[in-house]
Amino acid sequence: MYSEKRNKQFSEFSSKRVLITGGLGFIGSNLAISLVELGAHVMIVDSLIPEYGGNLWNIHEIREQVQVNISDVRDEYSLKHLVKGQDYVFNLAGQTSHVDSMKNPYQDLEINARAQLCILEACRQANPDTKIVFASTRQMYGKPEYLPVDERHVLCPVDVNGINKMAGEWYHLVYDSVYKVRAVVLRLTNTYGPRMRVKDARQTFLGVWVRNIIQGKPIQVFGDGKQIRDFNYVDDVVHALLLAALSEKANGEIFNLGAEDPISLSDTADLLLSIHGSGAKEFVQFPSDRKTIDIGDYYGDYRKIRARLGWKPTTSLDEGLRKTLPYYQEFAQSYWDVEEANASYSLCQS
Repeated sequence: MYSEKRNKQFSEFSSKRVLITGGLGFIGSNLAISLVELGAHVMIVDSLIPEYGGNLWNIHEIREQVQVNISDVRDEYSLKHLVKGQDYVFNLAGQTSHVDSMKNPYQDLEINARAQLCILEACRQANPDTKIVFASTRQMYGKPEYLPVDERHVLCPVDVNGINKMAGEWYHLVYDSVYKVRAVVLRLTNTYGPRMRVKDARQTFLGVWVRNIIQGKPIQVFGDGKQIRDFNYVDDVVHALLLAALSEKANGEIFNLGAEDPISLSDTADLLLSIHGSGAKEFVQFPSDRKTIDIGDYYGDYRKIRARLGWKPTTSLDEGLRKTLPYYQEFAQSYWDVEEANASYSLCQS
């Protein structure tokens, strides 16, 4: 729950109309819960394509307080209707799997590039006064030339996903510059926490680790585990999204997120095992389809968003994991098999 100070900081969202694309997914559902608490009128758009992480259980606590529209963001005709009257659009819909983008590049192009044009065109034609916050990724930097990585770092994506997300970014920036459809881009790093996909590694490897440790299976660490990463707890990411939406200084800008405590994958596994109190890790050979697109060490420089918007992460990895593990221990069956859970949930709600 938000503190009284945070509620006051974001009081402008009260009674505002907000659209969240990909709102049944991990970050979108956490954002929706926060916006409902802040008094916003929230509409969620999600395709519920099985591979992309949408889960009806994610919003069970606010189901009666939000509108849910099951539709595809590639449908430009429905989008024109959905964006009308929305004060804010949080554009979180996307295909996040780097491996899937290499196996099915055309679908990744459709979701991460063409669909973004559909959303922007709908806003330009039906609601040019709205404000759009686009969730992008640090993947477009590719293998870092220096650390921490700031927004001036060369863009050199190592996979199709990074290329298409980069196109999605620039569509937003062009529409901000040319058509004055206000837009801001956040480059997210490894986000984790309650409601993330744990069925597989399509969103984050940390989700699979959480599932394995709860099920008593070993955590598998690829290679020597010395790769360094930074992690953001989902509440901190939601905070950044809200700040970006409210700030006019953010319009037309790109911001990195990041963390204070970069850590190796091996040490991350050890921390997770220590918090759980049991379990084991094992080092395994890098799968060939992942090794070819691995970026090595990465952690981001978030000084720009701290200076411009006052954002900084407040949840350490230790604290965040201590909040995450109990959530999945309690609600395991709603996440182990998402398709079955969605079907059961739909039946229960009908």
